[in-house]
Amino acid sequence: MPAYLVVQLQITREEAWPEYRRRAFELVARYGGKTIVGGGAVEVLEGSSYDGRKIRIIEFPSMETIRAFWHSSEYTEIKKLREGAGIVDVWAVPGV
Repeated sequence: MPAYLVVQLQITREEAWPEYRRRAFELVARYGGKTIVGGGAVEVLEGSSYDGRKIRIIEFPSMETIRAFWHSSEYTEIKKLREGAGIVDVWAVPGV
């Protein structure tokens, strides 16, 4: 069953992100992930106002694949590239 990595972020130091993005998206692809939502305008239809952070949703084949990607030694190294360069929240959600 597909699963989704939901990322909400505010970049605070742009120069740290190009190399992170390149390497992270290469690794995401190797794990069978694909971006299905990325960076578009958010329209609030109900509830609290939108806080302005970017939203990205990446589909993976399964929750197990997300966990394997997230905890891989490769991603652990790549993630260091963006340390201190943004405010990031990440959630893993199973599909239906």
